[in-house]
This record gives sequence, C-alpha cells and structure tokens, in this order.
Amino acid sequence: MASINLIESFTEFKEAENIDRPTLMKVLEDVFKTLLRKKYGSDENFDVIVNTEKGDLEILRRRTIVSDGEVEDDNAQIAYSEAIKVEPDYQIGEDLYEEVEILDFGRRAILAAKQTLSARIGDLKKNILVKKYADKAGEIVTGEVYQVWKKEVLLLDDEGNELILPKSEQIPTDYFKKGENVRAVVKKVEMKNNAPLIILSRTHPSFLAKLLEIEVPEIFDGLIVIKKIVREPGERAKVAVESYDDRIDPVGACVGMKGSRIHGIVRELRNENIDIINYTTNIQLLIQRSLTPARISRMEVDSENKYASVYLNPDQVSLAIGKKGVNIKLACELTGFEIDVFRDEAQEQAEFDIDLEEFSDEIEEWIIDELKRIGCDTARSVLELTTEELVRRSDLEEETVQDIRRILQEEFDKE
Repeated sequence: MASINLIESFTEFKEAENIDRPTLMKVLEDVFKTLLRKKYGSDENFDVIVNTEKGDLEILRRRTIVSDGEVEDDNAQIAYSEAIKVEPDYQIGEDLYEEVEILDFGRRAILAAKQTLSARIGDLKKNILVKKYADKAGEIVTGEVYQVWKKEVLLLDDEGNELILPKSEQIPTDYFKKGENVRAVVKKVEMKNNAPLIILSRTHPSFLAKLLEIEVPEIFDGLIVIKKIVREPGERAKVAVESYDDRIDPVGACVGMKGSRIHGIVRELRNENIDIINYTTNIQLLIQRSLTPARISRMEVDSENKYASVYLNPDQVSLAIGKKGVNIKLACELTGFEIDVFRDEAQEQAEFDIDLEEFSDEIEEWIIDELKRIGCDTARSVLELTTEELVRRSDLEEETVQDIRRILQEEFDKE
C-alpha cells in the first residue's frame, strides 16, 4: 500500500491542544487536494484517506470503466482494456479504484505540501491561542517571569505561551525576578507581525475587581455588586459597592473581619490604599463618601453642570485633596462631578484645634500629662478654662499655667 509517513506533522498537531480530529482531517485533505489539482487539474474523483493514529495517508482515484475509444475525461473515465489489466473481472460501467502513489507527485511537490501543512498547523495554533485568551479578557491569569526588559516583562503560562506585561501596565513599585509567578488580568489580544500578542495589566480597574471577586464570596455570588472602580496604581483606589441583600453590609463584607479580606489585595497591589464606599444614587452623599477619609462640613452641588463646591474644616482640606491630589482626582472620576474644595471660614475659628502633643518642644512632657489628666487633650480645651480653674484642678503653679496659655494662644494668633 502506497503511503506517506506524516508522523512528524501529526506530532506538531498533537502538541497544540484543542485541535479536534475533524479540523485535523480537513486541513490534511485540503493540502493534498491542492496537490491533486496541480497535477491532475481537478480533485473531484479523488478520495484522501487519513489515518491520524499511524500517520498514514492514502489517496484513491475513482474512475468509471467505459468502452475503448470512448474516454472523454482521463480523470473520470478509464478504457475497458486498461481496467482489465488491473483486475480481469471488471465490467463496463463499474467504478475502478486505484491508489495514487504519493511519490508520483514528485519530491518537490511533497516538500511543498509538508511546508504548507506546517504553516497551516502554525496558523491553527495561533488562532486557538488568540481565541483562548480573547475569551479570558478581563480574567486573572498567572505567568512565570521569563525575561525582564526595560519596557516590558515576558511571562510564560503553564503551556509555554508568551504573555507580555508592558511597563505602562505595571504598578510603579512592581519589581520582578526571573522565575517569579506574577498575577495580572488579560487586557487585550491582538495579532502583530502574524503572531499573537497577549497583553496583560496590573493597573487596570478590572484587576482589582477580580481580586475582590476572589477574596469576597458575596461578590462572586452576586449578592454584592461593584458599581465602579477608579485607581491611581500603587497609590490609592476607590471602590463603590452596593448590596442586593439588606442583611449584608457591602463595605464590611469587602473589608472583612479586622481587614482580613482587603489586606491580601493591598499586598498584591503593593500597599495601594483601597477605600471601599457604599454606593448611593444620592449624589451629595456619594460625593461625601468619595472624599473619604476627609469629613465634609457642607457642600453646594450644581447637578446640571456636574459641579460641586465642598467646604471643609481647615484640618480636613489636605485629607480631601490627598497626596499629589490623588484623593480628589479619584473622587471626581468616581462621581463624574468636578469637585473643588474650600476651607470653611465660618467654622474655622470655632473648630480649628491642635493636639497638645504638638507643643512638646515648648511645654515639658510632665505638664502635658498633667493637663491630659484633667481632660485637656487639645490647645483649645486648655484655653477654654480660666487660669484659676486650671490651677485649682491641676498641680500646676499659676505662673506655669499663664506661660502655657500664652504659648497656646500665640499658636492660634498665627492662623
């Protein structure tokens, strides 16, 4: 039986998982039918039979036996005198099946077929890889660091496929070593120079969303919904959550007992501060929550122009703005409002206060302790008491009390 050994080519197929048998058969059939068309002009009367287990391939040519001199198409018909040379019992009108010797195609044609087959296998592998990761878009995958470059990190998944983590998709404080396992989300999959390019991200909001889904069963089960996530990677993130079950506190569930659920995520995100807030359709309340950890005194909201003026006590302004303006920037992104913060001058004098510990360089520690003992923890709480009352309630001399009051008042006078 004439056959061609294609074991090497089949092995390449088997290396690529998920290539099903029908697809394999179709590819091989297409490759060899192309050869037949080139040699015979048509492939209509040929059957390509593939044994994928053994790696054998057989081509049968089917022709109808006609009377001598009546052959009109050599591919479809054969003269009776030629047919009985193959088998004496043949009759006119019957079909004659002959094996086509693969070597008849010629060495060059066979080599070209093998190259075409390898190329088709490669394309199938690429398509399968692209589909696999396209279906995983937004999902967390784990890869092993294979190479670290200046602008990107090359990771390998458990099947040896290459994954790219660009510098722009890394948390600023990320540092990777070869052999280390790294988690990230699949951001996008594209073809570049006819090769699949799988881009990962650790800065995309979906990475934090998936980490929360892993750590918080209520999110996975759909009892708590993440309404929106905004991030400044490595610095701060704000997550608005809503519960569909009145018995579940969405913020408490996400944070966990003593922060048990959120701590693992914070470590994964290189100590990124994560504010979990309860989502609400009340825009004033949402703005107030989005400016966490600052406490707001009052606000004026222009819903039509999506603008809010927020007034805070002087000691809360810096908290609202945050380091490098990150807190207010994220609050704007979360609410969709442009937010400006102002010092609430009306309450500034009444509410501005300073902890006594701030005066430790001017007032001796034992004096501060004595004032705390009588319930005076801040500068204003001391100034609210008269000299006589302070002397009476504490073990301090009048002269000492007057000095303390002078030092504290001078600090307020600077404001």
